[in-house]
Amino acid sequence: MFADLAFVADLTPKEGARRFPVFNPSTGELLAELPDMGAADVAVAIDRADAARERWAGLTARERSDALWRWHQLILDHSDDLAAILTAEMGKPLTEAKSEIAHAADYLQWYAEEANRIYGETIPAPSNDRRMLVIKQPIGVVGAITPWNFPASMVARKISPTLAAGCTVVLKPAEQTPLVAGAMFALARLAGFPDGVLNLIYASEGDAVGRELCSNPKVRKISFTGSTEVGRLLMRQCSDQIKKVSFELGGNAPFIVFDDADVDAAVDGAIQAKFRNAGQSCVSANRLYVHSSVHDEFADKFAEKVRALRVGDGFDADVAIGPLIDARALAKIEAHVGDAVQKGGTIRCGGNRIGQSGTFFEPTVITEVTATMRIAREETFGPLAPIIRFDDPDEVVRAANDTIYGLAAYFYASNLKRVWRVAEALEYGMVGINTGRMSSEAAPFGGVKQSGIGREGSRHGLEDYLEMKYLCMGGL
Repeated sequence: MFADLAFVADLTPKEGARRFPVFNPSTGELLAELPDMGAADVAVAIDRADAARERWAGLTARERSDALWRWHQLILDHSDDLAAILTAEMGKPLTEAKSEIAHAADYLQWYAEEANRIYGETIPAPSNDRRMLVIKQPIGVVGAITPWNFPASMVARKISPTLAAGCTVVLKPAEQTPLVAGAMFALARLAGFPDGVLNLIYASEGDAVGRELCSNPKVRKISFTGSTEVGRLLMRQCSDQIKKVSFELGGNAPFIVFDDADVDAAVDGAIQAKFRNAGQSCVSANRLYVHSSVHDEFADKFAEKVRALRVGDGFDADVAIGPLIDARALAKIEAHVGDAVQKGGTIRCGGNRIGQSGTFFEPTVITEVTATMRIAREETFGPLAPIIRFDDPDEVVRAANDTIYGLAAYFYASNLKRVWRVAEALEYGMVGINTGRMSSEAAPFGGVKQSGIGREGSRHGLEDYLEMKYLCMGGL
């Protein structure tokens, strides 16, 4: 099914016939071997994007919108095939993969609509012989780098505002999960996007690709989703050219259950916020703070529901949690569990890898967690939920904020005064209140502190791909 992919690449590698494999993390099956592109290939792709830039920007907003609408419909028409590719290369359950494809289509629909709403403004002039106004124009060629954990929705979330704004793009998907991006680009060609508007780069290593995107003066903006460490590197590489950047980086999301919370609702929300995509999400609940008065009830009910989560191949029926992406991710969660147990943590359920093939790990709940443990300070990125007991509502907010990250936070409470005070006090770009899921194409997605710069989604996401130009017209 995946051995001979017609959508492999728009470019022929210029640095030899190197190729790299893509594997199914559930089975170890070889899915495909793709061209392993380097800096020279990236430079060619940038030239193509630059050559197409003026023509694409010169189309009317309606023409760009129509192309996005066609792509949106093709994604929906081929959603089952796209979901199957996603599950095969990433491992997530097929139901989650289908949901992600639908979410990707939602971004295309949203920005197909927003393309027609790029407005300027007029400014009252200080004299009658002049007029002052502001127009918005596309920034130019965009370099985009997407992660492996949501390989379809991240492509759509980055590319759709880029195209709506009138920019062209060079995209590098994660080396672990490039196939669904390739399939989406094949559908984009069917949607009628002109040559050079969308350019896809496959590479097993991101260093050379990132350096070329950051150093090439034809690229005017970098959009990256990934680790804070890599984000810092890309920012340094862009600094010589003062290149515009949008970064969605690491997280360490707190999930707080106050004493006035609906415990059953909080348990369900925590399951959703923690175990979606096997915990491999930048907005995954990483630290669960539960008030002492409801701690035992919450922990018992939560552990009971976690035990019922079925782990397995994403194509199997009733599977809730698929594999971790690779052996390194598996080693990290094992190290975090071992550290917690050594320092006094209690495993309420899970705690072990499953089988010797694949990268499966039991969904795990640990109580009696203290601040000295790695799971209280580091992002696990896996199906591990540490529960931390607290008594002081003010202190728990301080603890939640005590991190360099500020992407997402969650809390459950009923008192309206507390809801407002906590929501405003949490130092995060997104806060879920009495819900474990908040992502939407209509809402701004992004963080503060070292979790990123800029926003994706919503009307605000379009602004990052536009330059504001002030026009002053005299002699009137």
